[in-house]
Amino acid sequence: MAYTDNPRAPRVRRDAAAFAKKHGVRTAARRFGVSPGTITKRMRKAMRIGEHPIPTKSSKPRHHPKQISNELVWQIFSTRLRVKRSAEVVHQILKEQGVLVSLTTVKRTLDRTGLLKKRSPWKRFHPHVERPLAERPGSLVQLDTIHTMLDLKKRMYTFTLIDVYSRWAYAKTYPHMNAAITLRFLAEAQAQAPFHFEMLQTDHGPEFGKWFVERAQKKHRHSRIGKPNDNAHIERFNRTLQEECLDKVERTPEAFNKALGAYIPWYNSERHHFGLALSTPLKYLKCFQAID
Repeated sequence: MAYTDNPRAPRVRRDAAAFAKKHGVRTAARRFGVSPGTITKRMRKAMRIGEHPIPTKSSKPRHHPKQISNELVWQIFSTRLRVKRSAEVVHQILKEQGVLVSLTTVKRTLDRTGLLKKRSPWKRFHPHVERPLAERPGSLVQLDTIHTMLDLKKRMYTFTLIDVYSRWAYAKTYPHMNAAITLRFLAEAQAQAPFHFEMLQTDHGPEFGKWFVERAQKKHRHSRIGKPNDNAHIERFNRTLQEECLDKVERTPEAFNKALGAYIPWYNSERHHFGLALSTPLKYLKCFQAID
């Protein structure tokens, strides 16, 4: 059963085994133009798999003269499970233990054992932008979207925004979600804010894609993948918004926006924040303007 790419070969092997069972091995060998030993192997294979086409064996070698030992594979595997860190960390730990193995081998072994987390081929690349310090209002403004399920297929979307320095926030609900709606929401938030937005920070959602970034005409950075603390302020605001406002009203865009129309002004003017030394966002902004 040498390697071949003929799609009919598996069925020919099955037929040869069946013919040999009826008429004998040598007769089948002459009929199909192979050696008697080949027919015998096909018959043994047919006994194991039944009356099914006998598949072609892979041309891939079973062993390689430079392959690592099973003991080393187990060391890499067990170290990865124990520390739960990247291939580079696993390689460094093994190096400190006196195990001579390359980083490429570590990555290949983790890949074969299903322990290597690969980058999604559908994830778009975004260049790294340094995160600025929130030293004044608007220096870092975070945006996000809350998805609310209406039924198994229908959703509505609450866009949220918060200034990291002052905790000033804004939110509005829309029945649909796309980059154009995000741009409209940003314009409405900027019109309401008592300061100018300098840099925006979002996750990698489709509503914050290239089209939005080009038309927002502001500095922009995407949160780092695998760094949940990048968006900690907006995520905490989303939770507060849901617990104190959205979860208490009917699930319709009209009801959400009516509730937000009362909640957001109260949040900015009366709700005290531990992060602001128990001040409110608007009072904190007034203190900054007085100092500035």
